[in-house]
Amino acid sequence: MLRLLFPRLVAALPVLLVVSLVAFGLTLLVPGDMAAEMLGPSATAPDLARLRHELGLDVPPLLRMAHWYGALLRGDLGRSVLLNQSVAHAILERLPVTLSLAGIGVALACLVGIPLALLAAANAGRAADQAAMGAALAGLSLPDFWLGLVLIWTIGVKLEWLPTGGWVSPVDDPLGWLRAMAMPAGVLGLTQLGPIARMTRSAALEVAGSDFVRTARAKGLAEPRVFARHVLGAALVPILTVAGIGFGGALGGALVIEQVFSLPGVGRLVIGAVLRRDWPVIQGGLLLTATVFVAVNLLVDLLYLWADPRLRER
Repeated sequence: MLRLLFPRLVAALPVLLVVSLVAFGLTLLVPGDMAAEMLGPSATAPDLARLRHELGLDVPPLLRMAHWYGALLRGDLGRSVLLNQSVAHAILERLPVTLSLAGIGVALACLVGIPLALLAAANAGRAADQAAMGAALAGLSLPDFWLGLVLIWTIGVKLEWLPTGGWVSPVDDPLGWLRAMAMPAGVLGLTQLGPIARMTRSAALEVAGSDFVRTARAKGLAEPRVFARHVLGAALVPILTVAGIGFGGALGGALVIEQVFSLPGVGRLVIGAVLRRDWPVIQGGLLLTATVFVAVNLLVDLLYLWADPRLRER
């Protein structure tokens, strides 16, 4: 297993290097001055020069980049002056919120999308196929921020069934955590439902024409059992692929959803850092998000080995 994962680990390093270069490049390309943002419009030129020197902003870019990479090798993401805490602590403190949101959203998309896709594949070309795929793809046509506001107004304000925002730790109150995550994760899951359903349907139709599936039908197995036991099992690899990609998309979608539902996650932290020109937080947030995405892809590779024993024999 390690022999199969090692090349993927090596391939992940250039990805993280490119992301780190992009994260550092943003500090040079994006307009704005963290020192001016901190001191306000009434700051004098000497005050700005002194603060830029204290923050290291007057150092040449190449030397600043060398210092940043040296800190990264020590596991130091820097310090947020505006938050008055280390970037690593600020991100890790908010990471459970974002991971919960993305994880539950993708899980809901799979729980709804896979059965709909199997129903569509079992009735390919019929009305049930069109209805199931139409329902699955409906989320792609609705802006997530608009849908979130509609749910807040109807379910949260008018009906008062669920909280309109905020975060509850699953350790302190598991039921409260589920209630707080229901609407935002539902909106995020709806945006990932379409791609997962489409890929599952395509994979299921491809597998449904295989010889072993025809043999199962010839033995008299009912069509739902054929799809649930044989077709779904053989189509797991492409389904896992699109689910892993969907998790990456959910991490990006969390930027908007966390703002709409007032969730104190990494996405909201990064957006606030952009508005305040807090460069260390922006760099650390982008780098950690990319690291999580790479880790999820490695986990998907491990699930490949579980889903398809033939891969373990290579």
